[in-house]
Amino acid sequence: MHAASSRTPAADARLLPEIQRELHFFALYRVFEAALLCLTVFSPFGELLLSQPRHPRLAAGVALGYLLGAMLLFLLRRRGNLPAQVLAGVGGDIAVAVLAMHAIPGVASGIAMMLLFNIGAAALLLSLRQGLAIATAASLAMALQFFWSALSGEGPLRPAAEVPMFAASYLAIATLTSLLGRQMRASEALAEARGSQVANLAEVNELIIRRMRTGVLLVDGNDEIRLANEAAMLQLGDAGEGRRLLATAAPALEVRLRRWERDGTLDSTPLQLAADLPEVLPRFARLLAGGDQVLVFLDDAELASRRAETLTLATLGRFSASLAHEIRNPLAAISYATQLLEESRDIPDADRRLLEIIYQQTRRMNGIVENVLGLARRERAQPEHVDLCEFARQFVTDYRESHPLDNDNLDARTPGQPVPCLVDRRQLQQIVTVLVHNALVYGRMPGEPARVTLHIHLDAKGGPLLDVVDHGPGIPDAVAARLFRPFFTTSGHGTGLGLYIAREMCMANQADLAYVALPAGGACFRIRLAGARAIDTA
Repeated sequence: MHAASSRTPAADARLLPEIQRELHFFALYRVFEAALLCLTVFSPFGELLLSQPRHPRLAAGVALGYLLGAMLLFLLRRRGNLPAQVLAGVGGDIAVAVLAMHAIPGVASGIAMMLLFNIGAAALLLSLRQGLAIATAASLAMALQFFWSALSGEGPLRPAAEVPMFAASYLAIATLTSLLGRQMRASEALAEARGSQVANLAEVNELIIRRMRTGVLLVDGNDEIRLANEAAMLQLGDAGEGRRLLATAAPALEVRLRRWERDGTLDSTPLQLAADLPEVLPRFARLLAGGDQVLVFLDDAELASRRAETLTLATLGRFSASLAHEIRNPLAAISYATQLLEESRDIPDADRRLLEIIYQQTRRMNGIVENVLGLARRERAQPEHVDLCEFARQFVTDYRESHPLDNDNLDARTPGQPVPCLVDRRQLQQIVTVLVHNALVYGRMPGEPARVTLHIHLDAKGGPLLDVVDHGPGIPDAVAARLFRPFFTTSGHGTGLGLYIAREMCMANQADLAYVALPAGGACFRIRLAGARAIDTA
């Protein structure tokens, strides 16, 4: 702070290129003064303009020397140190003024008056102290010339009052112009600093807009894309290169823009600008109220969908607690009633098997509720040692008993030796139930029964794998890429949460659930589980 305030205006003048403009006009005015002096001395009409010079040779030499010096300073005005040029120039002005007043006493008052501008201009470019020093030097020079003429006794003397009058004028003009120059330099420095800040802010804003993941376009009234950030260029593809008309680069987007301009309606459905480009959600806004330039925002539809899914899942997590309470109470009543019926002696043995199925499915439903709650609370799984071969055989037996398969077929294909793994058995039961149910419903050819197989095997590194394989039409690539997204379903009766919850449960068990396309047709959902040491099945 102290170092900045100690800088002199002359130093500031060296730092501000704008001051060179004032020096240019000052040097040009000096050339004009020198030319006027030469005209006065050498013109044939000089005798009509002024009295005869007292010293013609001195007058001629001063006029020519002043003209050459003024032209030299004009040529060197953009070189060297600015204060040094100003001091040298105004020093020469004072010396020439004194000699010219002595040589041509008839125009002494006019020369003293013209010197007033030179002093003021010099003080404008220098500090207050330097300006007052120049004014004082000019006043002393005027007094010296007056006493020189008085002592030499050459011709009539000018009124003595002129000396203090001009001295006061020189000091006053130097003070005023020096203060004015100080304010001028401060204003120019402030304007330069503010301009630099504005330029930096503009660069930062441009960088932010350029790196935004949301595409941003600026379209003018002639349908031309004036600006586009990196995301927008990627979303427009090759059509965004060169002189870009929106109707050429993205016809569908141009149609929506014109509709929005016409009636203000915004279509919220995703828009695909090209076959190989992601879908976007366009939004429009006027750059200026009443202007014809429009900002077009291209939001990635997938990112927007993920944000909506996140909000929905958060809401579902809060809702699941109250929902579990409402489901658990009826399930507890059903389970208790089933146990009471099993104790009755009037129930035939065939019906007791039905009661056992009801009781088992009630417990399974209660386990599903607990798993959903655990998923919402992100509770850790409780892994245990499980033999996948025994699990697959038992699952097929239980599923056949609890679900009527009619002509459909569900079987297990297992190796001869145990395949151990570490997994939460209840969650694995729910995961496989979801996969088998989907395979039986969707994994069938038209008019043919479903054939689903639980295939237990090992990968190349000896890791346990559980495949749920069907022999249906398979899954298209566009659908396969979105299978595990929450709320995505191709059925009008599904919730779109089955595969999502299944994969989340696999992740909670340090397992992986993936879809594997089969070259021969059909679909395969593969669960890659964490291995464990061999289990003693004895």
